[in-house]
Amino acid sequence: MLHAVTVDQLDARILNQLDTDPTMTALALSRELGVARNTVHARLRRLETSGALAAPSRRVRLSALGYPLTAFIEISIRQDLATEAYAALESIPEIVEVHATTGDADLFAKVVARDTEDLHRIAGVLLAAPGVVRTNTKVSLIEVIPYRPSSLLARLVEEPSAR
Repeated sequence: MLHAVTVDQLDARILNQLDTDPTMTALALSRELGVARNTVHARLRRLETSGALAAPSRRVRLSALGYPLTAFIEISIRQDLATEAYAALESIPEIVEVHATTGDADLFAKVVARDTEDLHRIAGVLLAAPGVVRTNTKVSLIEVIPYRPSSLLARLVEEPSAR
């Protein structure tokens, strides 16, 4: 969960370097950016603690783990059972991301599966979850634009007022 943190130009420079080379150490970052190692270390700790810097597992391609199929599922839930529904959804490993949304559905989930038969199984588990009323599934054919914070980081590095 992201807490109120303001990413300034130095933070953006650090994040931009890590986006380019996630294996960079605090020492390597300090040398590359011309900033004291302790400053970089403190900034990294603050960015991690605040949630502004996500876990490295974000880089793992789920297809490499045997889950080449991606689907997006709109989920309608009973509001009085929302807590139970959230807990049930969190217990399904193939659900890799969920957002509360506006519109016809209450939640929007990103799901991975081994194939369409596996997706059918996952949809059944989801529908059996407490509080889940209805779902609507859309299968991703290809990822047109992958997750990409780099252009926003570059903008903040170049123009700190762009925030």
